[in-house]
Amino acid sequence: MADVKAATAKPVAKAVAAAKPVEAAPAKAEAKAAPAKAATTKKAATAKKAPVKKEAEAKKAAPEKKAEVKAVVNLQFSGRSYTTEDLVKIAKDVWKYDLKKKVSDFKTVELYVKPEESQVYYVINEEVTGSFGI
Repeated sequence: MADVKAATAKPVAKAVAAAKPVEAAPAKAEAKAAPAKAATTKKAATAKKAPVKKEAEAKKAAPEKKAEVKAVVNLQFSGRSYTTEDLVKIAKDVWKYDLKKKVSDFKTVELYVKPEESQVYYVINEEVTGSFGI
């Protein structure tokens, strides 16, 4: 059995050794003949890769965005009803008309509603505090 394996291994090794120089010779000839093609191929490959990267970046950015939950809060008491948007609008009006400030300076607002007192207490831009009646 060992004689059979040794006998078949020698012709296969000779065939592989003979095949390698034949393949290597045309590759060298093609490499010498096509340096200009290689340069244009690199440019074309670079041009094709750029849009792919932009598309990949766009796909990555899309999943990162989380869908925001839209919530509407209605405060009802004593036959009155207010939404958070209504209370923020009133706070902006207090900022603009009562405090004589620019609307563009209105950045953040925290509202504390006390229905039993019919008052809303506010903290605007983490500095200005006060209240208004509802």
